[in-house]
Amino acid sequence: MDTSLFTTQNMKKLKNEKSHVLIALFPGQGQINPCLHFSKQLINLGIGVTLTTSLSAFSKIKKLPNVEGLSFAPFSDGYDGKFQLSSVDDFHMFYSSVKSHGSKFIFNLIQSNAKNGTPFSHVIYTIIMEWVGLVAKKINIPSTLFWIQPATVFDVYYYRFTDYSEYFKSCDAKDKIIELPGLPPLSPIDFPSFVFDDVDSSNWAVKSIKRQIEMLSSEENPRVLVNTFDALEFDALRILKHVTMVGIGPSTPSTFLDDNTFRADMIEISSKNYMDWLNSKDKGSVIYIAFGSYSEIPSQLMEEIGHGLLKCGRPFLWVIREGQDEDKMEDKLSCKDELEKQGKIVSWCSQVEVLKHPSVGCFLTHCGWNSTLESIASKVPIVACPLWNDQVCNAKLIQDVWKNGVRVNVSEGGVVERDEFNRCITIVMGDGEEGEELRRNVKKWSDLAKEAMKENGTSSVNLKAFANEILLGHNEY
Repeated sequence: MDTSLFTTQNMKKLKNEKSHVLIALFPGQGQINPCLHFSKQLINLGIGVTLTTSLSAFSKIKKLPNVEGLSFAPFSDGYDGKFQLSSVDDFHMFYSSVKSHGSKFIFNLIQSNAKNGTPFSHVIYTIIMEWVGLVAKKINIPSTLFWIQPATVFDVYYYRFTDYSEYFKSCDAKDKIIELPGLPPLSPIDFPSFVFDDVDSSNWAVKSIKRQIEMLSSEENPRVLVNTFDALEFDALRILKHVTMVGIGPSTPSTFLDDNTFRADMIEISSKNYMDWLNSKDKGSVIYIAFGSYSEIPSQLMEEIGHGLLKCGRPFLWVIREGQDEDKMEDKLSCKDELEKQGKIVSWCSQVEVLKHPSVGCFLTHCGWNSTLESIASKVPIVACPLWNDQVCNAKLIQDVWKNGVRVNVSEGGVVERDEFNRCITIVMGDGEEGEELRRNVKKWSDLAKEAMKENGTSSVNLKAFANEILLGHNEY
């Protein structure tokens, strides 16, 4: 990893910027990419950015981008890339360590920059980093939340921890339809994992989100930047009366929003192995399967996916990440030999390259928000197989609101069976009316995403307005 860009590089350049913003993010892979893209958007508006997170996150970045106006300020979280997750309690310990170390570091960083002539005019922080807002408040620097999940999910949490808290306590029946202002009808299986947890429980995520909502509720006219765009979540962005939500997305690599067709030289890092394989396949014939950066798929689910792929008989590219001890998880598949005759299993691939490749016709995904937006931007319909957290709500939106994919059904035994995977893949990849409608919808949403990010598109205009009023201190462009 190139460390020459840490802290000091670009500091002299930042002195010439009209405003200098500190962006603090949780050290999760899913937060790095949208924050890097968001940083570049701000820099294009003449705003200097310092991005801070722990060394656990920086250790995952093979090459830091060298962008004028962008600097990096890493801090130790006590683990520095060596954290091993084996239980929920372990993650709580990691979160607590990040908070403890990060609070001191960010407090000192803000004071140090002020003394060195590069003061921060604003602090922006991500989900489960609400303590950064408290640090900023302590030093009298304004702060803003950058919400990197759908606006719909934020609305759900806001209702849960404000006016509708009692309502949620009586909503645990599986067949109960729950209606909340500005949101589609939802059943309990459509809500983020933590919504029905007791607010007094030891769940660190519940407590963090609750504190976040309480902070915003105590502010006068708080703004929240959201990684979405107006056309995708028009009502969800506007329904809350006390919070102004600003759609500035999709914050995805610009390649996803490029109107040009796929180019083999589009990205520096490329494994010719899987790319050559994709190049040999017919247009729209390949199923791409990936479950995010950290998701270790349960063995039973892997087995059912494998047999589902065999049943559908179509070529596939399946990303199965190594286990914590660098175990090859695909070796546990009873049907591995048969699968390797039909498709390709890899431990890593460039999702940008794969989703933009013309041979890919379907994305079987856990429905993380980054993957969902990338699929929309790339015009690839989805087979939604959510695991937890916001993913279940994203899957609901994909199937029933945006209609750009099909959600797998879970059996009474709590398992998604192989026949169900075959059914959903067949719908998405098939020539029937349902498949055609899905492809029409993904094109529509992709076009709207591209439109939002153009110079006069809604997301660009929204970000310019926020930057001019809040970051630069005036109300006209």
